[in-house]
Amino acid sequence: MSLTLYSNPMSRGRIARWMLEEAGRPYDIRMLPYGAAMQDGTYRQLNPMAKVPVLVHGDQVVTECAAICAYLADAFPDAALAPDPRDRADYYRWLFFAAGPLEQAVTNHSLGVEVPEDRRGMVGYGSYDRTMQALDTMLEDRPYITGADFSAADVYVGAQVIWGLGFKTIPATPALEAYRDRLTARPAFQRAKTLDDAAAEAMGPAAG
Repeated sequence: MSLTLYSNPMSRGRIARWMLEEAGRPYDIRMLPYGAAMQDGTYRQLNPMAKVPVLVHGDQVVTECAAICAYLADAFPDAALAPDPRDRADYYRWLFFAAGPLEQAVTNHSLGVEVPEDRRGMVGYGSYDRTMQALDTMLEDRPYITGADFSAADVYVGAQVIWGLGFKTIPATPALEAYRDRLTARPAFQRAKTLDDAAAEAMGPAAG
């Protein structure tokens, strides 16, 4: 089945591109500028949210970066990007931690939204500091999310860490910086970054 990624080089589509490079399967990519192209009715049949990325695999349509990472790991098991189903507790736990509490905490903190202490039970992350501590503590004693082996969870969690350290939206700690360095040294990450950087240059202002 064909693989097509709809993306924009200035978007979370970079995460999906990295995951595709890790999976090692041929794929097509269709870069969409922000604006009318994403609001087009044909595209919105793929994603009513009018956002990228969208992955189309044959007749299957997947949106949301965490879902795309998990889907590709399952679709191509020989790429060994997911643990054995019996050993997926940490894999699922931290994949969804990054898609939920981590992203919410970072976004709200960046926007200056501070949850009152007596209302922290209403938000999934509790507090920004607690979320950052949980992430840092988890990575202090393991090279990757599931232990010794890289997985699709590292693509998604790692992308959040790489982005957050780059834009200073998460605190730089020895554990997080070492994790970033391991991930950015991966050949698949380097290929994806080179391709998306070139796409951003080719699209110019239309990309953003």
